[in-house]
Amino acid sequence: QVQLVESGGGSVQAGGSLRLSCAASGDIYEVHNVAWYRHRQGDQREWVATITIDNIITYADSVKGRFTISRDNAKNMVYLLMDTLKPEDTAVYYCNAERILTRGGLTIDDSWGPGTQVTVSA
Repeated sequence: QVQLVESGGGSVQAGGSLRLSCAASGDIYEVHNVAWYRHRQGDQREWVATITIDNIITYADSVKGRFTISRDNAKNMVYLLMDTLKPEDTAVYYCNAERILTRGGLTIDDSWGPGTQVTVSA
């Protein structure tokens, strides 16, 4: 019915930039708050940023000033522009939709994409 898929990951040198995309597809009426998380190998999943349906934005301190989250509601897309990347940003990045409403009247909570790998070399 509804699917989230991340893209845009890759390998980059420290100081470089990447833009991640999160595409929501399916019978979608509305996507509510969307967050980016990351999971470093051997570490716990870490919250990175959130954008609400009203474009209220919050960031983790570790990425504030370097990452920019945005959304295009018409396309059901959320983006994460990552600048001044550091080796410690290396992780699998996931998008999470807190709630998705479908045209068929369903409410789908806590949807996750499969993730996209970001590798930053020194």
